[in-house]
Parts: sequence; structure tokens; C-alpha cells
Amino acid sequence: MRAPAATVTKRGRLPWLLDLALLAGFVVLTVALARGHLLTLDERVADWAGTHRPTPLYVLLRVLNYLGQGGQVLMPVALLLAGLVAWRRRSVRPLLVFAAVFVLTYVTIGPLKIWLGRAAPAFDGPDRLVLFNAHASGIEAMSYPSGHVANALAWYGVIAVLLNGLLRSLDRPVLPPRAYLALRVLPPAIVFCTTTWLAFHWITDSVAGLLLGLILTRLLARIPWDTIPLPGLPRGIDRPAGLQAPQ
Repeated sequence: MRAPAATVTKRGRLPWLLDLALLAGFVVLTVALARGHLLTLDERVADWAGTHRPTPLYVLLRVLNYLGQGGQVLMPVALLLAGLVAWRRRSVRPLLVFAAVFVLTYVTIGPLKIWLGRAAPAFDGPDRLVLFNAHASGIEAMSYPSGHVANALAWYGVIAVLLNGLLRSLDRPVLPPRAYLALRVLPPAIVFCTTTWLAFHWITDSVAGLLLGLILTRLLARIPWDTIPLPGLPRGIDRPAGLQAPQ
């Protein structure tokens, strides 16, 4: 009887081991940059992108980059889906999904950007490659990690859950596994490429955003939205809303 128990224990720990690995990767990358490593790589990639960006491609990249725009695209789409599911299910739970991803991204991505103080490739002042740049301030020093990439991973994960919830409320089939995976993977991948190619961020900014975004979306995926206790709410509005992720 011990073997099955051991198997369950290992399976329960494996996902957290991956989270720890992602966090360790983010920390190692940040320390490496703070010590002056990988800066040449950043500069070479940015220089290459600057010489391989014809006007038609630039326009296309700018349009595609909006897939990672939190305030103008991702938040309104997620809020609309959350509102529709909440209205159809007469449940507050979809709105809590929106609130959770908003708070989680707000208290992690922004503060890290402010603290680490890295300028973007377009910055024309001194030490534009380094972290903790004393010559840049405000929005000029908020390049690391890439908020577009991190936001895309976190928000599209929630959008996929809310979209399936809406389809269930309409008695329609949920997204097929491949479509569900594509919605979660393709937009962040496109944003990663465009934000680097457009030189909005150094490539290590985008890698850091990828690592941080994976951590955030995995944390959100662990929350049992339909069963998590909601004490103190009026009876009925805490009913399940069909927000379970595909198995």
C-alpha cells in the first residue's frame, strides 16, 4: 500500500518543483544582469532587430504587440467575459477571477520594474543596458522584466478559463484542447517575439517576463475557482460558475 501513496506524494510535489525552478531561473538571470553578464547578448540582439525591421514588418509587429497590452486589450476582454459569465450564472466567482489576476499582476510586475530600474533599448542616456540605472527614472527605467510578456501569460490563462465558463453557460462545447492550448501559448509567444524585435525590451527582459508570467499563471491555475470558500457573501451568489480548467 506504500507505493501508491509515494506516487501521489511525488505527483503533488512535481508542479511546485517546476515553480521553484522558474523562480530560481528568474533570480539567476536577474543576478547575472546585475553583475554585468549577458549585456553583450542584449545589445547584439537589439542591434540586429534594428537593422531587420522594414516598414511593412514594423507595422505588423506593432499591431501584433497589442496582444500583450494589459490596460487596453487584456483587462477589458477579461472583464467583459467575467461580467457575462457572472450575469449568466448569477455568481460572483467570475468577477473574483478577474480581481485575482489584476491584483497578482499589479503587486508583482510593476514593483519589480520600479525596483530593478532598467532602461529600454530606446533610452539614449548612459548605462542603458544595466539594472539599477541611476541615469534613468520613471517610465524610462521600467524595462525589466517585460510586462507585456508576463501579462500575456497571466491574462490569457484567465481569459481561456472565462471563455470556457461562458461556453458552458450557453450549453456549448468548451474549447477543444488544442484551441485552449493555442489561446494560452500563441499570444504570449507572439508578444515575446514582437516586443524584442521592436526593441521595446532587451531580450533578457522578455525572458524574465516569460519566467515571471509562467509563475503567475501557474499560481492562478491552482485556485479552485468553483469550490473555494467565500464566507460572508449573500447566499446564492457564490454558486459555481463552470470555471474549472480542462483535465
